[in-house]
Amino acid sequence: MKEVKILGIGSAVPQRVMTNEDLSKIVDTNDEWITTRTGIRERRISEGENTSDLASKAALNALDKAGLKPEDIDLIVLATSTPDALTPATAVFVQEKIGAFNAACFDISAACSGFIYALNTASQFIKTGQSKAALVIGADVLSKITDWTDRSTCVLFGDGAGAAVLVPSEEKGVTSLFNGADGRKAGVLGINCVPVKNPFVTPEKIDDIKIFMDGREVFKFATSIILEAIDKVLKDSGLNIDDIKYIVPHQANYRIIEYAARKLKLPEEKFFMNLQKYGNTSAASIPIALDEMLDKGLIKKGDKLILVAFGAGLTWSAGLVEWQY
Repeated sequence: MKEVKILGIGSAVPQRVMTNEDLSKIVDTNDEWITTRTGIRERRISEGENTSDLASKAALNALDKAGLKPEDIDLIVLATSTPDALTPATAVFVQEKIGAFNAACFDISAACSGFIYALNTASQFIKTGQSKAALVIGADVLSKITDWTDRSTCVLFGDGAGAAVLVPSEEKGVTSLFNGADGRKAGVLGINCVPVKNPFVTPEKIDDIKIFMDGREVFKFATSIILEAIDKVLKDSGLNIDDIKYIVPHQANYRIIEYAARKLKLPEEKFFMNLQKYGNTSAASIPIALDEMLDKGLIKKGDKLILVAFGAGLTWSAGLVEWQY
């Protein structure tokens, strides 16, 4: 069975920056309240770009860095909680926009864990020989399903997309991947959808399609599962924490990452964070972080990274990446 590596990473975010001060003009909050509780200072907000628009830009950036053309891609796996439509898959819209007409396309719904879920899924296609070049995308336009009257949630989210190109490799690249879920906690965090309404059923109330969240429960879950996930990757790979250059967590909340660093007795600098600039971009947060790390020269060939995410479902995912370019 073949090994799999990342050949290129790209990202895209809207031009519009919404600061905490901007938010204070539309909801009862302020910069200090948001920053002390989340670490977030600003986020990017779409002014009309949909999920497939940002995903396509990120995909083209990743392809350019990988030195491949859209027609070289034979698989597109897109993770999102904010699809352009219920059907067809948003990956199909991306295929059309970038011209990757040789690619099979489908979406994955695993919320903030989605990018690593998609990474794991696409890796299996490559390992079994069904794919030779896969495009894995995490993209969300959360501003379109954010309740802008709820200060406990609207301060958290931003819009963006990130993409990775996966190809077969003789050397280990993406390994020790795993996904998890606990459906018993599905009501803790989510987005409602279209209710059952037909000639035989009339719903009493049609809920708004907005994000809902029990913040305490999510924090409790995230601080526990991030430690378990990191430990599982280390055990599976036979490595210890000193072998890892960076841990790249889902960019949800500074307090979650700070807690993990303290529990693992690691300096916070071991955890890459850019949530202060982008907020929680759900499935896009890890590939956006990786792209920024590369641009800053923080990742070199041979470096080992742990990716770890958690989100609605409740879901979680993690994996080891040894950088090969």
